[in-house]
Amino acid sequence: MKDLLIRAGRPDELGTVEALLREASTWLASRGIDQWQYPPHRDRITAALERGVCFLAFKDGKPIATVQLDDFADPEFWTPADEPDAALYVHRMAVRRGVAGAGVGGTLLDWASARAAMQGKRWLRLDAWKDNEGLHRFYTNAGFTLLRIVDLPHRRSGALFQRSTD
Repeated sequence: MKDLLIRAGRPDELGTVEALLREASTWLASRGIDQWQYPPHRDRITAALERGVCFLAFKDGKPIATVQLDDFADPEFWTPADEPDAALYVHRMAVRRGVAGAGVGGTLLDWASARAAMQGKRWLRLDAWKDNEGLHRFYTNAGFTLLRIVDLPHRRSGALFQRSTD
């Protein structure tokens, strides 16, 4: 999608980020997908906004997407053999339904990949819900490779994806 402005969210935009995540949660539930069926983690989002790693995407001045991009490699998923420091990690990406299918998600991932490359990282990585096959297809179509699925009984996420920043 062209003409997309992506910038770090501000702490006073917590409500905007939460609204985007809630909309995604409602849409997932309407499709019978139990992903994100809990209130957004306000404390984590607030911390990400304060650290400048929670981003908002705008089209025509309106917020249409959010993504968190940082160096946090969840130790339950990413092992020392994965060289966790060689990547940036995507978390909590959500796109407003009114612009779904217009390439916003792909644009955000390309932006994140370029940002990772500028920081000298070889990989852009993420973990996704283990049983959301549509989401797996989306990431595969966006150039990601499914590395493995980590099946922990206390975690619904665990499908580990990465793509090169080259």
